[in-house]
Amino acid sequence: MKLLRQTLATIAVALVSLGAQAQQNGTWTLYNTKNSEIGGNNISAIAADSKGVWVGTYQGLCRLNGASWLDYAMFNEKLKDQSVNCLMVDKRGVVWIGTDDYGVIEFDGTHWTEYATETRRLKMKFIKEITQDKDGVFWIGVTLGGLVSYNGYTWEKYTPEDCGLLSDFILDLAVDRANRKWITTNAGVSVFNDRRWVNYTVENSGLPDNIVPAVAIDGNNVKWFGTLNGLASYDGEEWRIWNTANSPLPANQINDLVFDGDGMLWIATSGGAAVFDGEGRWVVFTSKNSLLPAGNIYKISVSRQGDVWFGSDTKGLAKLSGFTMPAPEVTAPVAEEKPSEETAKPVPAGEEHVRINPHLAEGYITITIESPTATVTFTNKDGKVVKTVNNYRNNQKIMINKMAKGMYVVGVTTVRGEKRIKFNLK
Repeated sequence: MKLLRQTLATIAVALVSLGAQAQQNGTWTLYNTKNSEIGGNNISAIAADSKGVWVGTYQGLCRLNGASWLDYAMFNEKLKDQSVNCLMVDKRGVVWIGTDDYGVIEFDGTHWTEYATETRRLKMKFIKEITQDKDGVFWIGVTLGGLVSYNGYTWEKYTPEDCGLLSDFILDLAVDRANRKWITTNAGVSVFNDRRWVNYTVENSGLPDNIVPAVAIDGNNVKWFGTLNGLASYDGEEWRIWNTANSPLPANQINDLVFDGDGMLWIATSGGAAVFDGEGRWVVFTSKNSLLPAGNIYKISVSRQGDVWFGSDTKGLAKLSGFTMPAPEVTAPVAEEKPSEETAKPVPAGEEHVRINPHLAEGYITITIESPTATVTFTNKDGKVVKTVNNYRNNQKIMINKMAKGMYVVGVTTVRGEKRIKFNLK
């Protein structure tokens, strides 16, 4: 009977894949409890490697090798009906498993290592994220338990009460080129360089929301943040924001981010998934234009072979194979014409909603706009334009520290119209 069920599941998966190939670039394969031996439909963690994929669910840990699923509760009873919240494969190939009740568990393919004493002493239940820095130190984010480091010999705990960490509710972790730890929380982003802390919040940066479920760092060391109010990037000077109002992003709630080998950013959201080249090319995946499960996509992982794995919070696992980012569209050059007075005006497609966000202590302002770009002018009380910013993007910094104090009229012109706002530079 089991063999028959596995055979039918294989046929069902194959039919799903063939159906998707004609619909979109790449081939889709779906795994759920109806068509496979996966441990559960609520996917809470994914770690793809060269031989298969590790999958964490609310019911434990399982692995897909080829076409065969293996439930690891058979080898470690603590994983039976245990929520696996995160997975990481370290530099040695050892799998680190973050659980609800048993803290961190290591598995090298043969032996299990558990840290029961440290879990009790450091109150390391409800592990949310695990990463490894450039010195080989492991960093562990604990829900309502702060940040823990482990160098192979000693453990150290960081909480808001004894350091500059913003919150003990850790959501994600990443390490940059300088070995700085970027820690996202429910209160903003903390950065730790092993000596001092720096914090970014809505109040002192271009971050669009203080709840930040995801962080990823690209090949140019730019930091990318997934928030409950859209996607943000920060290159050390400039913040850029993408949301459903100014981009094809399928939803503003971002759950996970990962870069593939070509530098493309894969985004899991509450309304589907997307891949973004960081500039202008997007491909969006939903249940309407692909075989991605409907609803909340919670986790995402990319293998070295380029397979992209999507974890749904209730409807199982999806794999996209053979996807390639479409090439940029090439258009023939058009001879420049001097625009008439009529065509030079903005297209009246509705009033642009504009908000100025002053950061006077830091010497800059940001402006929240709905359109992709704008032209921003500063006119002084004598009617003279003293500063112009072309191709302004949402929430980009505008330095004002060298401007004279006084009253200005800030003009913001987009394709939707023009907005003029009085601004007092004190």
